[in-house]
Amino acid sequence: MRKQLLGRIKINAEGRELYHFINEIHSRKIGISGQYVKAGVLYGEVERASLKQIRSLADELDIKLAEFELPTLSKKLLSRRYRIGLFLGILIVLSAFLYLSNVIVTIEIQGSETVSKSEILSALEELGIEEGTPFGQINYVLSENKLRLMVDGISWVGMHRTGNRLVVEVTEIVPKPEMLNERLPCNVVASRDAEIVYTSVLDGQLMHIVGDYVFAGDMLINGVTSDATGHVTLHHAMGEIQGIYKETVNFEGQFTRVRKVPTGETGSQRILKLFGIKIPLSLGKPDFEYYTSNEENEPLMILGKQLPISLQTTEYQENSRIETTLSEEELRGELEEKIYLYEKNFLSDCEILERKITEKKDADTLTLTVEYKVKGDICTQKEILVK
Repeated sequence: MRKQLLGRIKINAEGRELYHFINEIHSRKIGISGQYVKAGVLYGEVERASLKQIRSLADELDIKLAEFELPTLSKKLLSRRYRIGLFLGILIVLSAFLYLSNVIVTIEIQGSETVSKSEILSALEELGIEEGTPFGQINYVLSENKLRLMVDGISWVGMHRTGNRLVVEVTEIVPKPEMLNERLPCNVVASRDAEIVYTSVLDGQLMHIVGDYVFAGDMLINGVTSDATGHVTLHHAMGEIQGIYKETVNFEGQFTRVRKVPTGETGSQRILKLFGIKIPLSLGKPDFEYYTSNEENEPLMILGKQLPISLQTTEYQENSRIETTLSEEELRGELEEKIYLYEKNFLSDCEILERKITEKKDADTLTLTVEYKVKGDICTQKEILVK
C-alpha cells in the first residue's frame, strides 16, 4: 500500500563511475530496492520522492540515467491532477460517505405485527427522528419512553444504531384472552317485543308458553331453579324461542346528486426525497379545484439495497362537479336495491311474513318506509351476577 501511495520509479543507470554512484546512493541513505548490476548497468526501484536526489547525483558523476514510472495509485492521481471534475467528484463522494456515516439512512422496525409500521414512523417523525437525522442528536432513552406512550398497543421500545441504520425494536401488548362464558350462569331474556310461536329449552326453566306476548327484556328462560328442599341451582340457560314481531326501516334518497366527472386535464408533480429532505423538481402541483391523485414512489436501489433517495411522482386528474337529477323511477330503483341488500344482510336468518312499503315524496327526497312482520329468534343472554 505504501508503494501505491508514494509511487515507484524504475531506474537504469550506466557510466564509468557506476559503482561510485551506487556507493553514494547507500551513503546518502537513498532507498533503492530490487537493485542489481548486469552488463555494466544498474537496475532498481526508488520512490518518487527520492528521484530528485538520484538525478542530481547522476549529473555529478556523469551517469546516464533512464527512468520509468511503475503504474501506481499515486501515478494515476497525478496524471489526472488537472481534471477538476474528478477530484470534485471524489470530494463529493468522501463528503457523502462522511455524512452518511453519521446520519440515519434507513429506519428498520422490528417486532411490529398488529401495530402499523407507518404509525410508528409517523410518531418518530414527530419526535424529530427520521431519515437524515444525525445520530448524535437522538436521546435514545427519552425517545423510547415517548414512542411507547404515543403509539397504542406497544408495551416496550428499544432503539439502537447499526451502521447507518436505526433499528427500532417494539414489543406489542398481548391482549387478554377472551373469557369463555359458555357455562357462566345466565338467564335468557327477550330481545324485542314479540308473540311467542315456538319454544325449546335445553337448560333452565321456561317462563312463557306459545301464544304469550312478551316485551323486550322480559325473562324467557330462568337460570335459577330450586327444588322442594329449597336448594338453589344456577344454570347457563339455553334454548330456542321464536316469536313474531314487527320492524320498521326507512330508506331515503335525494333526487339531485353532485358527481365529480373527469375533464381530461391532467398534471404531475415530481419531488426528490433525499435523506428525508423533499426537493421539488417541478413548479408546484396543478391548480385544479377538484381533482384525484395517484402517488408513486421510486426508491434508488444499489446492489439490491434501498437507499434513502427516491423520486416521488404524483399524477393529478382534474374533475368538475356536475349536478344530475334522477327521475322518480330511477331513485325508487336505487332505494329498492337498498331494501334488497338490507334484507339479505340483516334478515337472512328470519322468515319475512309480511312486507308493507309506503312512499313519501317531497321536492328534494324520496323516502320508502318498510314495515316488516318477521318470524325469528328473540333470545338474548343476560348474565346472572353472583356475589
